[in-house]
Amino acid sequence: MGVNGLEVGVFGGTFDPIHLGHLIVAEEVRIYLALREILFVPAGQPWFKVERQITPANHRVRMIELAIASNSCFHLSTLEVDREGYSYTVDTMMELRGVYGEEVEMFFILGMDTLRGVPEWKNPDRLVRSCRLVVVTRPGEEGWWVPTLEESIPGIVDRLLLVNVPEIDISSTQVRYRVAQGMSIRYLVPEEVQRYIQKNGLYQP
Repeated sequence: MGVNGLEVGVFGGTFDPIHLGHLIVAEEVRIYLALREILFVPAGQPWFKVERQITPANHRVRMIELAIASNSCFHLSTLEVDREGYSYTVDTMMELRGVYGEEVEMFFILGMDTLRGVPEWKNPDRLVRSCRLVVVTRPGEEGWWVPTLEESIPGIVDRLLLVNVPEIDISSTQVRYRVAQGMSIRYLVPEEVQRYIQKNGLYQP
């Protein structure tokens, strides 16, 4: 990994908003796996979040642009927000595979908690054939249950990479709540993102 400069990390999510925890995870994974780049892919309409109204894509995309501007290894893809209908990871990875070519090894970044739900995703077996799954874990977090995924998705364990990252207790939900309550989000999001949120009146009650 990382030896031929043809490895790309794909970091998906609603990023509503993107925060420092996202950036730290992306950089830790990039360094650990010696990836050429990390591609941030904001979701259009995630099928598992239909019950929550998501901030319009143009705002989420702009906040990502502001947040990653200083890192030349971070890039943005609007593939999912440009696509109509629900966002499915397998569709995204297959489309990216067509863009980058078969010679590029691709790594999809997700958390240990998210990994538990992968068997319920669309075509999970096809997903694990199209990329490696980089599972972000916290120091001391146990993954003893991971082998049980083999029962649902044969071969998935061989496609997993576990990467420890610092424990950063920041969530987009927390940021939205603090903004709505008139509380400071300084040091939770990049300064440029904080100013954008304030300027555009996002997350107000």
